[in-house]
Amino acid sequence: MAEQSDAKGPVDTSHLYEGKVVRSSAPSRKRAAGTLKRDTEIPEDAVPKVLVPSWVETIFGGPVVAKRNFLAPDRMVVSLQMRSSAALLILCFLTFMLTPVSGTAWFAVTNAIGVSALGMVIHLGLILIGLVGGFYGIFQRDQRAMLASYVALILVTIRFAGSKVEFGLSFLPEGEISQKLLLILYAIFLVMYIEISSGIIRFSILDTSIRTGEVYVMNVNKITSRYGRALGITPVIAGFVAMITLFINLIIPAFVGIFDEVAANRLRESVELTSVYGVALGTILVFMVIASMFAINLPLRIQQYLERQS
Repeated sequence: MAEQSDAKGPVDTSHLYEGKVVRSSAPSRKRAAGTLKRDTEIPEDAVPKVLVPSWVETIFGGPVVAKRNFLAPDRMVVSLQMRSSAALLILCFLTFMLTPVSGTAWFAVTNAIGVSALGMVIHLGLILIGLVGGFYGIFQRDQRAMLASYVALILVTIRFAGSKVEFGLSFLPEGEISQKLLLILYAIFLVMYIEISSGIIRFSILDTSIRTGEVYVMNVNKITSRYGRALGITPVIAGFVAMITLFINLIIPAFVGIFDEVAANRLRESVELTSVYGVALGTILVFMVIASMFAINLPLRIQQYLERQS
């Protein structure tokens, strides 16, 4: 009886696995995407470590990575490259037309030393740096060249003298409204160039991560379609903001004219509203409008409305 009870006890099978390695297959990313709980925390290794000041990153919408290798661009990235190059060409042409060399720091320095032609060379050189650096950064997807292009095209428009609107070419219209509309067009293409060129890097990172298996993203077409709609909304918002800022000398008298026509006429003839003081006042109004939008949490409400529509 004792021998029968020992035969029915636990059997040692460890000798079957000696010298063997047992492996399990990797979990399915598609199955994990449907079963894992949503986590809003960003892994520490997902944020690149860059030696760039935070205020610079804020201007350009995120971390500025010095150099990163990408796979061959997909259809979305190629489309963004074509749009960005077109916006860059128009922007450089508008910059050449609308920004004179007079009033810049290099113009004052070259005049002081008696070589005024050097100021024009520096002025055109900055525009050329913005053009060439922008094209190189767009098609090579190099953020360093893009950053140099941004800085050059913004620096060339900074003038330190004169509040009167002055263009680089003499055949441009003299009317106040037409001049300001050209300036608004310049502001729109500047915003679009920075937005689309930075989108090239963002979608290149996303596409490379998907194709190398680092991440799994469901419904990429939905993401690209939303970004395409955002590219249509961005110039409208940029044009609205620039219009409020530049047409403040017409907006305020029109508002005051509802209550007092005499005071409105005095404001229309006021020099302050057409100078830098008027631009500063328009900027204050723009920030008040933006602050009120965030106070009512308008971006979240728009996102929730779009999600319900989709």
